[in-house]
Amino acid sequence: MKHLFLNRHAKSDWNSPGLNDFERPLNERGMKHAPMMGMRLHENEPGIELIISSPAKRAITTASITAEKLNYPLKNIRQEPSIYDAKVQDLLSIVNDLDDELSSVLMFGHNPGFTDFADYLTGSGILNIPTGGICKIIFNLDSWKEVSAHTGHLEYFDFPKREIAK
Repeated sequence: MKHLFLNRHAKSDWNSPGLNDFERPLNERGMKHAPMMGMRLHENEPGIELIISSPAKRAITTASITAEKLNYPLKNIRQEPSIYDAKVQDLLSIVNDLDDELSSVLMFGHNPGFTDFADYLTGSGILNIPTGGICKIIFNLDSWKEVSAHTGHLEYFDFPKREIAK
């Protein structure tokens, strides 16, 4: 069984009009939501074996904050340039190339690619993964190479503004 987490980067800062998109940092809300979502992940999913991130500043910052909450070594975060501005086929290629020894992988990236990919894998009809949102997708498969359209089951979809039942 394989577990894939798709985590869209936290809220980014649009207040620097001259800054290129790749360099956009997290804003204040993003800096608050990233550790909160990292803690939620840590409480429910302590066994993340690999973190892969877009190298865009807002994504790698979100990945680093989350990794700290998961006690995952920052030096082990794999930066994957093809996640930035990725389409479904780009993301599928990354997943299909994962080592089958891994069973639990967390990816950080961007929309619209992540929302399209989650829907492609699960057919769940997710219309938008909001900033900071996380989808957990389970595959009843032995190999990442077998992952394709509608082979996954959406176990949960969490995001910063979702109310948690106490």
